[in-house]
Amino acid sequence: MQNTLLVLGHGYTAQALAARLIPEGWKVIGTTRSPEKAKALRAQGIEPLIWPGNPLAPALARATHLLASIGADAAGDPVLAAEGDAIAAAAPHLAWAGYLSTTGVYGDHQGGWVDEKTPLTPSTQRGRWRVLAESQWRAVPSLPIHIFRLAGIYGPGRGPFEKVRDGSARLVIKPNQFMSRAHVEDIAAVLHASIRRPNPGAAYNVCDNEPTPPEVVLRQAARLLNLPEPPSVPFDQAEMTPMARSFYSESKKVRNNKIRDELGVKLLYPTYRENLAAILAAMGPSGQP
Repeated sequence: MQNTLLVLGHGYTAQALAARLIPEGWKVIGTTRSPEKAKALRAQGIEPLIWPGNPLAPALARATHLLASIGADAAGDPVLAAEGDAIAAAAPHLAWAGYLSTTGVYGDHQGGWVDEKTPLTPSTQRGRWRVLAESQWRAVPSLPIHIFRLAGIYGPGRGPFEKVRDGSARLVIKPNQFMSRAHVEDIAAVLHASIRRPNPGAAYNVCDNEPTPPEVVLRQAARLLNLPEPPSVPFDQAEMTPMARSFYSESKKVRNNKIRDELGVKLLYPTYRENLAAILAAMGPSGQP
C-alpha cells in the first residue's frame, strides 16, 4: 500500500513536508477551503480536497498517515468537532498521526526555561484553545497521535525584512522578553523524522537552539540589509495589534533537546542568525522568495 498523508489544512508547514515526502513516492492529500488554492496544490503534485464541503471519510480510508494543521477555537479542534466519528473509525489503520500545536500552551514563565514536561498553563485565549485541542486529539481511541508544539514560524516569504526595509519596524523593548522561533524546513525535518520513528503519545517542542529577545532579531535583520537600526520604543508605549501584544504577554525559553535526542534531528538553522541569512538569500531582487 502506498504511503499516503492526509493533511487537514494544507498550509505553509505542510508544503515543506510534502516537498520531502513526494520525491520518496508518497501520495499527499491536502484540504483547503479555496478552489484557487486547490489549483495551486494540484500544481505542486498534491491532491486537493475542499473542506468543509466534502466528507473526509473517503480520504481517511486511503490515508496511512494524518497531519492536523487547522487552528483551534473555543470548542477545541474544528475538524474533530465535524468529523470526529470518521477520524475515530480510521484511527486503527493509521501508522502515524500528528497535531501541530504551539509553545503558547506553556504560558508565561518570565523568561525561564520550559520543556515537554512543563505543566500547560496558558495565559492567552489561543493557548487555552490549543490545550483543549491537544486533549481532544489525545482522546481519540487507537489514534497514534504525536503533538508538535511549534515556536514562531519563519522561512521564505516570512521574516522581518519587509518591515525593516519600509521603515515600519520598531524595536519594542520589554525587559526579560524571550521568544523561540523555528525555520519551516526544520519543522518539516522534525515531522519527517517522527514519521520514520513513531512514538505515539509523544509531544515535541519544535524550535531553534537560541531563544532571543525580538529586538535582537530585528537588529540582525537591519545589519544583513545594511540599513540603520529601527527606532526603539518601550513596550508600554508601542502601537501594536491585540495579537502582537498577546505575544509579548508571555516570555519563555523553550528547550528542544527531545527532537535532537529522540528523533536525531540536526537543525539546518540552529539560531536566528542562520535563519535570517537563509530567508534573505531566498529573496529575489523584488524582495520576494
